[in-house]
Amino acid sequence: MVALSENVAVAARPEVARRPPSPVGDRIFRGAAFASALLVLLVLAGILASIAYGGWPAFQAFGPHFLVSSAWNVGREEYGALVAIIGTLVSALLALVIGVPISLGIAIYLTQLCPGWARRPVAMTIELLAAVPSIIYGMWGLFIFAPLFARFVQIPVSNLVEGLPIVGTLFYAQVPSGVGVLTAGIILAIMIVPFVASITRDMLDQIPTVLRESAYGIGCTTWEVVRHVLIPQASVSIIGAIMLGLGRALGETMAVTFVIGNANRLSASIFDPGSTIASRIANEFNEADGLQLNSLMALGCILFVVTFIVLIIARLLVRRAKVA
Repeated sequence: MVALSENVAVAARPEVARRPPSPVGDRIFRGAAFASALLVLLVLAGILASIAYGGWPAFQAFGPHFLVSSAWNVGREEYGALVAIIGTLVSALLALVIGVPISLGIAIYLTQLCPGWARRPVAMTIELLAAVPSIIYGMWGLFIFAPLFARFVQIPVSNLVEGLPIVGTLFYAQVPSGVGVLTAGIILAIMIVPFVASITRDMLDQIPTVLRESAYGIGCTTWEVVRHVLIPQASVSIIGAIMLGLGRALGETMAVTFVIGNANRLSASIFDPGSTIASRIANEFNEADGLQLNSLMALGCILFVVTFIVLIIARLLVRRAKVA
């Protein structure tokens, strides 16, 4: 009763009455927000226009053949993007295949199974992995991981599958040095795990507790709660997190440059060296000139388009998950 009387008294005082909203301030706020959104679009359009302009001589010289050619000969000025495109897609796909199940396992463990005293230290450790510079991952991959991978994985597996159909083609290393497309995929998987795991954990944490308690109340096990309650509820956000990781894997440069081998050849074996669009640009851009420089710019334009297509697919998947 006392609080109500005080409110009535305050409302009755003209000097403390709420002022009407200022139209000038509202216009300034609206204009600033619009300018911020427009600035991003202008920067994006400027980047795309500049690399498309730089790569246009290569598109003119080689036409559609540039996309399907595996040639990259600086002496003869013959350039093609096929090896780099396939290397980019395969290494990113391997990163998803390896990294996404691990990320989902981490997120489920942190939200459902981890004891309270260990939850925060484990979560902080996972998030700290996202702060490690990519060049550190590349150096660690080249000097520490690659020799161990060659000794304990590539050589034994190559000896085991040599001569076998399909499996022997996929997992036989001609020169088991440790670097290759699979090594790049593993390093990329380590790099995307913190992003996917952190976002998925946050989304699982935001699911109302009553849904879990209801499922447990009707006799569901923890696996059934995760399978039939948590994953469907957070499916849209999980798809978004996976696509964010895929975007990181597609555009990663320095770490991949260290461990993929930078070979311009098509190989069916994921143990063999290869190259990606980003690694080729990083290796050659500093010394490129003429048509080689134009071809590298064209590769950058292709990577931009590939990333854009991936984002469109992500939006379609999210929309389909919402409808379902």
